[in-house]
Amino acid sequence: MVITARDLTKRFGAFVAVDAISFEVRKGEIFGFLGANGAGKTTAMRMLCGLSLPSSGQATVAGYDVYRQTEQIKRSIGYMSQKFSLYEDLTVRENIRFYAGIYQLSDARIREKTAKLLQQLHMEEQEKSLVRSLPLGWKQKLAFAIAIVHDPAIVFLDEPTGGVDPMMRKEFWSTIYEASDRGITIFVTTHYMDEAEYCHRVSIMVDGRIEALDSPGRLMKRYAAGSMDDVFLQLARKASRTGA
Repeated sequence: MVITARDLTKRFGAFVAVDAISFEVRKGEIFGFLGANGAGKTTAMRMLCGLSLPSSGQATVAGYDVYRQTEQIKRSIGYMSQKFSLYEDLTVRENIRFYAGIYQLSDARIREKTAKLLQQLHMEEQEKSLVRSLPLGWKQKLAFAIAIVHDPAIVFLDEPTGGVDPMMRKEFWSTIYEASDRGITIFVTTHYMDEAEYCHRVSIMVDGRIEALDSPGRLMKRYAAGSMDDVFLQLARKASRTGA
């Protein structure tokens, strides 16, 4: 398993943001991590990314312990947020080279990766363009390519398609499937329930706990729902808190 969690818990004083969650994620799996605002999913993701120490429980990411090996975890993962994490005052080529350098790729590897990504993204003619001048869909594809430029075991996608139109979102998910087919594990949060149906498995958090975890098809069958949106609404109605 690429990710394992056993009773993973995060407390802030008397408040339990993440309450003893347990799950596993397989190599190459597209794992949807869902929950309404305040459910605890962002806090849980921060622990898995090595950015916040758990209060109790156990977890490993890419084989590394979330308590003792946070730096190794950071080097083994990719991350993409809704804001794409790109420097808009740098060119396309400069962004690729900058992030590849952060991930400590050698100069030869950076040159190789830069040329390969520009070709794969069909952006050779835009390599000297400032990122701020790119259409939103191009920024999205570039940000994802940069997030996996170092061939990580796992990439964490935190609402990566927020504000993107449906056609662009579908195109972006084809890119996600390509990465999954190459063995990269995708751990994704999204507010779009149609995207949840693209995942191999989905977990839904409510009030800091995992309320449901299964494939979208089995979850829809279990809750007699016609869509993942219906499943999510049934579970989200149980929530009693907001803001975690």
